[in-house]
Amino acid sequence: MSDSGAQPGIPEGQRGTERRLHPVTPLRRAWAPVAVVVGWAVHDPNQAQEQLARLTATALLIGLAVLVPTAALYGFLSWWFTHFSVTDTELRIRTGLLFRRTAHIRLDRLQAVDLTQPLLARLTGVAKLKLDVIGTHKKDELAYLGQGEARALRAELLARAAGFAPETAHEVGEAPVLRLLHVPPGDLAVSLLLVGATWGSLLGALVVPTLVWLGTHSVGAVLAAGVPLIGGAATRSAGRFVRAYDWTVGESPDGLRIDRGLLDRSHETVPPGRVQSVRIVEPLLWRRRGWVRVELDVAGSSNPVLVPVAPRAAAESVIARVLPGVTVPTSLSRPPRRAARCLPVWWRGQGLAVTEAVFAARHGLMRRTLSLVPHAKVQSARLTQGPWQRLWRVADVHLDTGANKTVTACLRDAEEAAALLHAQADRSRTGRRDARPDRWMAS
Repeated sequence: MSDSGAQPGIPEGQRGTERRLHPVTPLRRAWAPVAVVVGWAVHDPNQAQEQLARLTATALLIGLAVLVPTAALYGFLSWWFTHFSVTDTELRIRTGLLFRRTAHIRLDRLQAVDLTQPLLARLTGVAKLKLDVIGTHKKDELAYLGQGEARALRAELLARAAGFAPETAHEVGEAPVLRLLHVPPGDLAVSLLLVGATWGSLLGALVVPTLVWLGTHSVGAVLAAGVPLIGGAATRSAGRFVRAYDWTVGESPDGLRIDRGLLDRSHETVPPGRVQSVRIVEPLLWRRRGWVRVELDVAGSSNPVLVPVAPRAAAESVIARVLPGVTVPTSLSRPPRRAARCLPVWWRGQGLAVTEAVFAARHGLMRRTLSLVPHAKVQSARLTQGPWQRLWRVADVHLDTGANKTVTACLRDAEEAAALLHAQADRSRTGRRDARPDRWMAS
């Protein structure tokens, strides 16, 4: 690979050669032997307690004198035997102290390169790269690199995935980002307080201690039952707040960028053309404020959330960037009234709309969810009809996407369902023919 053109964060002369991770990496890997000891203690706490009780101060000091250098040596050797390099066609990662493993990651199969910084990594000025590859479930990673080197390598990999030549990819640099949406911390905090899971946890924290008191009249038993429930509810809500703090969605030539996190910062990329379906979630208590949550199905992605909370108009403007040319349907048709025989009351929450671009299906009364599937992303379509549904002449239409997800239009008129099934094949074929290219930075 050519070395022409210096790239910020990557030393001159290292391109195409094997490189090591940041020298701080051994500190992270040195925890492995310690984790083995802790895992044994958790697995058999009684035996661990007995063994600890038998140890004298001298034996304990000797054990620490052996364990600490062993952990340090393991961390150093695992770092020393880990290398990575970028060739003309792939990223190679060689790891393993006793058993060697070499990962060959084809650059044209990369669909996302995410940069994350746990709290300690931010303090030490390093970052981790997580690599999403088409057709694999487990993400390979490079942990840790210097923050500047990580950003430079990420920009080069994204450029190579977009089809830039090796000689020019490192000159592209990090793509500029246009900010589309920012979630205020106040809105995020209020939204977490208005979801059903939070209220359910608080209700359980009130009901269970009350029942315990009526059964035992023991303050200790009430505290033992109530404190974990209240603590669990607070911890879950606080954890979601910390993870989604400062949530920002931006648009760049290599896709949508998601930056988030209070303690651990994460910089993720939503690959253009890889989104299989979009869900607009509207909890009951959010409707008065006009808030929605937007989720994505992207093959191989571990983060389904695009927008944790936002006004509907702002959320729909972001969806328009994810699915160009798609307008969220405002009018959906309900199933026929006889569908109430199959699903009393809740049949009213079902809805369907089919446009030139998407298949849109809604379900739920208390927590409404509208799923949008571009016709080009439909892998297969199925019609199902149980005995009771056949009696009332209704059927379900299922669309399977490339992310192993299924979107279902429930309780449609049987004739309408059959027509939808046959028409979907033509819509999918036309959608795939007219679809935009999947590559990054493609016009």
